[in-house]
Amino acid sequence: MKTQASNIRAGDRIIAYFKNKMQICTVRCISNPDVSNITLSVFLGERYRHSSSGTIRFKPEALVELTNRGLNVFEEETSLEPVRG
Repeated sequence: MKTQASNIRAGDRIIAYFKNKMQICTVRCISNPDVSNITLSVFLGERYRHSSSGTIRFKPEALVELTNRGLNVFEEETSLEPVRG
């Protein structure tokens, strides 16, 4: 499903040209949504790793291929409490 870049939210999985090839990326956060370009901080896979992360820039009106709408994974991870035993 295609959607405008301005409609992308953190946790969404998109197909984009990243690290020299088209890949499925997970959006970690969105920077500068009100400027002429939207900067997405993305990573490969479902779990964040710094080595597989980077940024992608889009015009707000650009169409982006959305693979699935995220569940806001980052809120779930921070809400977990450590198990003490």
